[in-house]
Amino acid sequence: MNPLQENIHDAVNKMSDYLAANSKATSWQLKVKFQLSSSVLYLALGQLLAQGKITLEADGINYNVTWGAAAVQKQAAEAANPFQPN
Repeated sequence: MNPLQENIHDAVNKMSDYLAANSKATSWQLKVKFQLSSSVLYLALGQLLAQGKITLEADGINYNVTWGAAAVQKQAAEAANPFQPN
């Protein structure tokens, strides 16, 4: 693994542990707490999103990040009603 991949992998693990304990955070909170560059932050969030572990909801220039069962329920509701506004 190259250094960028290692940083992303570490960020995914740290954010997974934090979100599993707290269930919600903003992208800014995660960036500051774990001292991540914007690139590593968003690549790690993208990886967690692709794995179905989180949902992201835009909030201005930040994202609200939701972990676990709440994320799965929200994704299922959006899939069931794709044309319904949030």
